[in-house]
Amino acid sequence: MTATLAIKGGTVIDQSGSRRADVVVSADGTILAVGVGLDGDRSLDATDCVVAPGFVDLHVHLRQPGKEEAETIETGARGAARGGFTSVLAMPNTTPAMDCAAVVREVIDLAKDTICDVRPSAAITVGREGERLTPMAELVRLGVRVFTDDGTGIQDDKLMRTALDYAGSLAHLCGGRAIVLAQHCEVSALSEGGFMHEGEWSSRLGIPGQPAEAEELMVMRDIALARLTGTRVHFQHLSTAGSVGMVRVAKAAGLPVTAEAATHHFCLTDACCADYDPVFKVHPPLRTDVDVAAVRQGLIDGTIDAIATDHAPHTPQDKERTFADAPPGMLGLETAFALANTHLDLPIEDLLALLSWRPAAIAGLESDHGGPIVEGAPANLAVVDPATTWTVSGAAMASRSTNTPYEGMTVRGRVRHTILRGDPVVIDGEAQR
Repeated sequence: MTATLAIKGGTVIDQSGSRRADVVVSADGTILAVGVGLDGDRSLDATDCVVAPGFVDLHVHLRQPGKEEAETIETGARGAARGGFTSVLAMPNTTPAMDCAAVVREVIDLAKDTICDVRPSAAITVGREGERLTPMAELVRLGVRVFTDDGTGIQDDKLMRTALDYAGSLAHLCGGRAIVLAQHCEVSALSEGGFMHEGEWSSRLGIPGQPAEAEELMVMRDIALARLTGTRVHFQHLSTAGSVGMVRVAKAAGLPVTAEAATHHFCLTDACCADYDPVFKVHPPLRTDVDVAAVRQGLIDGTIDAIATDHAPHTPQDKERTFADAPPGMLGLETAFALANTHLDLPIEDLLALLSWRPAAIAGLESDHGGPIVEGAPANLAVVDPATTWTVSGAAMASRSTNTPYEGMTVRGRVRHTILRGDPVVIDGEAQR
């Protein structure tokens, strides 16, 4: 007989609502029962905790292949599991880029035995150079459902329209499900040479800035192209009030657009750059108080569909360069739930929707992740304690890198257990392999 695991004493929250229940799962990856007073061959304590569908991150940089000194798929997956994520979408800006079947297969193979379900995205253009489209049909057949040149936006308007038309023709290859093009919105002619948000703080510090309009002009264009082609556009890491406002209007008009916000864009502002510390350098940059308030409101009112981390590890040698020379990016996987729980004025049910079932639906993963916690469903779960407080430490994280901007910050809410396909891969905050 297959051994069973009972998650006892928690409150189950999913799309259907909240109820006090124990959850019994099998080692072969299925939920066997949900109810009160259940037992299994083993048990996990969930007292004072919430049992939720596992989190899904639409935006992580796992650096492999090419920059394994900063992160590997294995270490990134371990950090993800510790953060309550049962699935993450790996961005294609690796070296070489994930723009062909060979590299995508390599990522799939490297992810087979990890403690988080790592799914590859793929580049929209060859080498992420914005000139020629990748063989999307071949990559869809390998399982890719999201394409993005993340790190750079598609600058050529006609090429972006062609990419949307192409993606819109591929649904027949994956059971009628729409392929998603995810856009890093940045007009490079406006952002080039800027290292932080262009505004009061960049002027004070003498650091060249990137105007909000560099993001907003591409958001505006891609909303228009979504209207023209009927193909879904997903906006990555929205960071400005103007971008949020345009997406709100587009959604009200019924256009096929979705959006994510990274945790740092609703927690931190450009004032954090006051000491020239490159740990606060990120792309798109930290914005103003007004922008942060707009991003928070977009998450609260449903304009923004998902919380993503934009987890971007860098070695200490790279991050300790000057502000202008250091690469942009921050760690995010292990702090996402706590930061959202600390900084967003949302009921826990709405917070979990932003971290779990809504991003799962965008990525086409809802049959495996983010689904209702019911008998027969996949046993991919996160058990979180919303009330406990803890202090962030980069050195204590699973990543090979330590570049967290939240070092020493006290936050509220912690992931206690993570279950992947019935296997408790994280118990009391510690990865089991």
